[in-house]
Amino acid sequence: MTPAEKYIETIKGKRVAFVGMGVANTPCAEFLAKHGIEVYACDKRDKDYIGREICEKIEALGVKFSLGESYLDILPDMDVVFRSHGILPFQNSWIGECIERGQTVTTEMEVFFEYCPCKIFAITGSNGKTTTTTLISKMLEAEGNRVFLGGNIGKALMPALDVITEQDIAVVELSSFQLVTMNDLVNKPDVAVVTNIESTHLDHHSSLDEYVDSKRNVLRYQNSSQRTVLNADWDYTIGGKVRDMRKDVKGRLYQFSIKHPVENGAYMDVDTGDIYFAESGVKTLIMNKADIIIPGDHNIENYCTAISAVWDYVKPETVKKIAQSFGGVEHRIEFVREFNGVKYYNDSIATSPSRVISGLKAFGEKIIVLMGGSDKGNDMSEMVPFILKYVKLLVLNGATANKIYDTVIADENYESSGLKIIKVDTMPEALLKAKENAKAGDIVSLCPACPAFDQYKTFEYRGREFKKLVNEFED
Repeated sequence: MTPAEKYIETIKGKRVAFVGMGVANTPCAEFLAKHGIEVYACDKRDKDYIGREICEKIEALGVKFSLGESYLDILPDMDVVFRSHGILPFQNSWIGECIERGQTVTTEMEVFFEYCPCKIFAITGSNGKTTTTTLISKMLEAEGNRVFLGGNIGKALMPALDVITEQDIAVVELSSFQLVTMNDLVNKPDVAVVTNIESTHLDHHSSLDEYVDSKRNVLRYQNSSQRTVLNADWDYTIGGKVRDMRKDVKGRLYQFSIKHPVENGAYMDVDTGDIYFAESGVKTLIMNKADIIIPGDHNIENYCTAISAVWDYVKPETVKKIAQSFGGVEHRIEFVREFNGVKYYNDSIATSPSRVISGLKAFGEKIIVLMGGSDKGNDMSEMVPFILKYVKLLVLNGATANKIYDTVIADENYESSGLKIIKVDTMPEALLKAKENAKAGDIVSLCPACPAFDQYKTFEYRGREFKKLVNEFED
């Protein structure tokens, strides 16, 4: 039996509901419907929001819809309920009610981990996980492996259970929302990576401890033969409390650093920029930081992370070739266009102050920045010194415009910085103001510091509109 058939056998004759029809649940509903399972699609939003074409496609397979304000009314009649990864248990009482009734509440990622037959590389962290996940995938593919890439990176992997084999490799990005209920993984994943941890997403998690503990799930169920990759430059102090994951490591610990050598793992020599991998007293030169064509120290860190994860699977020369050719992930300091001598970059993923700091430092000069969006409760003050140092014009928009403005002007160095601030309502208006004020040689970056939900579905929608508008510029 294929992994898919093994899972289907466990839910035959059962009614299955998917709550929240987003990028993960929609293809999974289609997958189960194709296998003859009775499937219900539940969402508070209508078919226009989900996508008419998508709805028609899965409806033709027999999927039934429960939409609108009463979309949860059918849940008592279900046997299995898949929550969307963005729907967290402690925020939604219906999840507890389902469990009390004896129903199974799960997610597509939990099912995938249980039935996946091949090695799994799992990557989590507050920042850098998408680029690191992509790099790991590209490195493994370059060595001839068939790689299944998915998870929080935007692709459901449960449907891959139809075709995935023991010889393949799954590379999975995991958010805290996915990990929070992923317990008892039983010797999985084979390689666990934590890029870093910071105080974020506290608008969704009940506490900082719960957020950090959800991240721990990526490594706490590994066995002694498996690999864990952690950040040697992270001091493990978050919210004034030491939260050290190294004590949870059961297998081989690899660490990475761009500040100092490590005993086992990848690091950069700060004097030469050379990047090495060290293990058991032996170090191997991989490349120099100049070989990495995507900008910013944080991307050097991402490479050190990926190297530590794939060592023994990927040759050093393969890593160097990728560094010299990989232009970066969409929405992550992505070069869009040069217009009238001004370079435009899309960094829509920069939804937290720490990401903003990395995005500003990447250019090493004063730039024009579009910032603002919805509020997820972050403390904006930590990025203010970097705004004052690296930004010449700050164009604020959206729900957090006033919050960011008040935080910036409250800094004692604001008056002497020379920073100019403009406030508008929307991102397109902000881009127009940036364009009007930019001169040849300037850099304009969409670096929001906030999620996009006040104006867009996701940061991807925001970034794509930004790129569309920039590409439509005419003299």
